[in-house]
Amino acid sequence: MMGSSGGWDMGFGGIFMLLPWVVLVTAVVAVIRWLSPTTGTAYASGGGDRALEILRERYARGEIGKEEFDAKRRDLGG
Repeated sequence: MMGSSGGWDMGFGGIFMLLPWVVLVTAVVAVIRWLSPTTGTAYASGGGDRALEILRERYARGEIGKEEFDAKRRDLGG
């Protein structure tokens, strides 16, 4: 028999029982994202390689001279 509450004995108790789990999972995801390296940005690994490639292409097309190419290549560490 359901009793006098019509089956709603716990009220929001079920939601509040899940709340610590939601907080825990959110915290774990946040820590994993914080510890993992960033991707998709110019600062990610390999970003400098792409910059050097673009610099070489510009030099090959004649958009920049040798002096500018050498200076920018030194700046990029290549």
